[in-house]
Amino acid sequence: MIKIDYPSFNFRIQNQEGRETIFDPFRKIWVALTPEEWVRQNFLQYLVQVKQYPAALIAVEKQIKLGDINKRFDIVVYNTASQPWMIIECKEMNTPLNQSVLNQVLTYNITMQVPYLVITNGSYCMAFQCAENELRQLGEIPVNEH
Repeated sequence: MIKIDYPSFNFRIQNQEGRETIFDPFRKIWVALTPEEWVRQNFLQYLVQVKQYPAALIAVEKQIKLGDINKRFDIVVYNTASQPWMIIECKEMNTPLNQSVLNQVLTYNITMQVPYLVITNGSYCMAFQCAENELRQLGEIPVNEH
């Protein structure tokens, strides 16, 4: 497991019609501040501020088609050739990073075919490299070669 030390960030949070919302600077919209969204927003800032991933190469909550089923991934990072490079699945903090979570991101990868997968629950994450039909666990999140 990889421990994440998040950078400080001045999140924009407000109360709208009795529920908390947070401004997502990637989607440029206000979204419900759920436990999973809190993890996603912090992880996005980690990618940009700590790992130096260009924000322009990050997509949040886009729809993909798996056969006849529409699914939404949490985060996809693209390479400079605009090819999907990494899929990140975010879970709320009390969710264990287990085989079920890994299977979810592996299912997305059937369509996307990225070389890197990450699952996170905010406190920890696991990173994997997909190569030659093998999944290899990594000791750190890969460096985006932008």
